[in-house]
Amino acid sequence: MNILLKAATIIDPNSKFDAKTVDILIKDGAIAAIEDNINASNEVDVISYQNLHVSPGWFDSSVSYGEPGFEERETLANGLEVAAKSGFSAIALNPITQPVIDNSATIRYLHGQAHQNAVTLSPMGTLTLKGEGLELAELYDMKTAGAIAFSDYQRPIKNPNLLKLALLYAQNFNGLVLSYPQDHQIASHGMVNEGTNSTLLGLKGIPALAEELQITRDLFILEYTGGKLHIPTISTAKSVALIKEAKQKGLQVSCSVSVHHLSLTDDQLSTFDTNMKVRPPLRTQDDVEALLTGITDGTIDMITSDHSPMDIEHKKVEFDNAKYGTIGLESAFGVINKILGARETVKMFTNGRRVFELQSPSIDVGNQADLTLFNPDKTYTFSNKDIKSTSKNSAFMGSELKGEVFGIIANKQKVLQ
Repeated sequence: MNILLKAATIIDPNSKFDAKTVDILIKDGAIAAIEDNINASNEVDVISYQNLHVSPGWFDSSVSYGEPGFEERETLANGLEVAAKSGFSAIALNPITQPVIDNSATIRYLHGQAHQNAVTLSPMGTLTLKGEGLELAELYDMKTAGAIAFSDYQRPIKNPNLLKLALLYAQNFNGLVLSYPQDHQIASHGMVNEGTNSTLLGLKGIPALAEELQITRDLFILEYTGGKLHIPTISTAKSVALIKEAKQKGLQVSCSVSVHHLSLTDDQLSTFDTNMKVRPPLRTQDDVEALLTGITDGTIDMITSDHSPMDIEHKKVEFDNAKYGTIGLESAFGVINKILGARETVKMFTNGRRVFELQSPSIDVGNQADLTLFNPDKTYTFSNKDIKSTSKNSAFMGSELKGEVFGIIANKQKVLQ
């Protein structure tokens, strides 16, 4: 694979070429030259886009597909292509398949299915057997098979002693434990944020307290046990404050926020659009502003699409009966780039590699090419034609976005729009 990128502006603070517009020559998957102008030979595939920008490949820490078990929602093959064309060269796969990913054989199966793909697929195993929250799964065996973390995706760990044991045990092999931030008893049968809008719409509410109590409990346990804890998709102002305080104490805690929690509020629920039914629920504008502050001050480590495809049979129903989730890969860059700008967006789309201990690529001569290609300035209205996923349940349909992704070059392959 020999490729020449023409007039590419580099966004990579770890590269001496940061902020420079240059030509990049890639030979056999490695960066062979970076110069102001490189003449193309006949053996080189020349790639030239208007306002081309290049950054290290992005990583998404929370992606769900359907395979195995729910292939009607999304297959691995199509899902990985969607990730690539959305700019992500690596993803962490949530273990909500059927059967769930709770053993080393399933981890190896997923690695085998994604073998030699342009996108690096890193599965997470469940923290508990069958994701039922009763006893720990085979954490060490899954780690040796290639699991990068352990999560009962969007299922709270009800038993505090189970979380304590998990954090203690995982330290033996440097494992990362995820705990979904929701107290199930406080949340009860709620579906949306508890507040003025839930009352006006007659929908059962989940108070911010449900998230904050769980985080408080988990941080107390982490302080007692040590180890590494990741809290995914926080959504409230108090959650940011609690995690900030824990980091100041020196605890090994990290957290993420989803794209939709940085850009949407529970005001969007007025139309009863089931694509707005997500976990955790959309909160208030005050919460959105606190989350953005948490990004600015470094409390929040990464932004995730929290991509969750759901077939139409489970979305085109009454709000009470609809399943949770929105797809997010295709719209992630356009939403966050509009809010934060290209440089900060790249930072928040690559920071997660450090937390999940994946290789962090840099754009320098001699390094393997792991690149995302994009135009940060194009504006457009997100519509059905922009969705490559099998499922179409997007919360951003009709939204004005900023930023066009061309694709990726990674693992000695290119996947472009």
